[in-house]
Amino acid sequence: MTVYDPPAEEARSISVGALLDDPALELDARLVAGASGLGRQVKHRRIQKSGLALVGHLHGLVPSRIQILGETEISYVESLDKERQADAAQHMFSLGLACLIITRGIEPPKAFVEEAERSGTPLILCSERSSSAITAIHTLLDERLAPRTRIHGVLVDVFEVGVLLLGKSGIGKSECALELVMRGHRIVADDVVECDYRPPGMIFGEANDMLRHHMEVRGLGILDIKELFGVTAIRERKRIDLVVQLELWNPEGGYDRLGLESHSREILGVPVREVVLPVRPGRNMSSIIEIAARHELLRQAGHDSAREFIERIEQDPALGATAIRPAAQYESSIPPPVAGRRR
Repeated sequence: MTVYDPPAEEARSISVGALLDDPALELDARLVAGASGLGRQVKHRRIQKSGLALVGHLHGLVPSRIQILGETEISYVESLDKERQADAAQHMFSLGLACLIITRGIEPPKAFVEEAERSGTPLILCSERSSSAITAIHTLLDERLAPRTRIHGVLVDVFEVGVLLLGKSGIGKSECALELVMRGHRIVADDVVECDYRPPGMIFGEANDMLRHHMEVRGLGILDIKELFGVTAIRERKRIDLVVQLELWNPEGGYDRLGLESHSREILGVPVREVVLPVRPGRNMSSIIEIAARHELLRQAGHDSAREFIERIEQDPALGATAIRPAAQYESSIPPPVAGRRR
């Protein structure tokens, strides 16, 4: 089995300005101060509640995470005299925060507005309560900052199983995918598969924007699958359930014949079941991939035909002696051709 190193994960971030303008952010939020810092980058998918920073305890505060202050924290600040409010604001904004959000529509203390403007830190007022704001921000950041990687391969939806075809260039990945589309299955991505992580441990794939709905077939060039076969032949996005590694037939490859071996490939730290299929003239690879997808559905449902077969043999050794024989014995049992007859 050929082993490939997994591609490197792409670092992702989003600017505070882009976050506020994102139509998917379902919050009533407005900028109060610090407009010059709207280009600051948010690099973490989880927010921080920064109450301890108000008393000068800055340990563990990560500037590239969104900071939130709620009603409890603001009520504490308002209980301080003006000098201590200014000290609290200075401590809070001294780290170059990506942004600070105040929830429940509570107007921020004047010292916070002034310090946010002076330091260029976006200060945002949100009318929703803290729990609602945190949920909405997490939902958006899970989408925008999800760990991503790019894989050279083909992703096809076969019987609702996301099958990722891998192999060396020219092995026939696109041709297999085209045959599967002609059989009624759906293409997700050809050549470049953009993969991203979704909790709790799922990997989704989609096409590169430039290549979406297109496929390259040697000899024909670039094909628009959507125009050729219609919208039912494409799918925008699919979870990757099975990796199929295509490789040229090697007589000494030692391929799994019983189906007892279990292999997986890690994509963004998530193990995805993998099978290796040898390619050689005369093998109908698209049919075999269909069977692999059906077998994966059975396996996910708890049905393992290989193990059940072995259990039957273990229960009846005599059955195993007749059921599994060397290939040479099978060949020797085939009667020779009769002269003058076509076989």
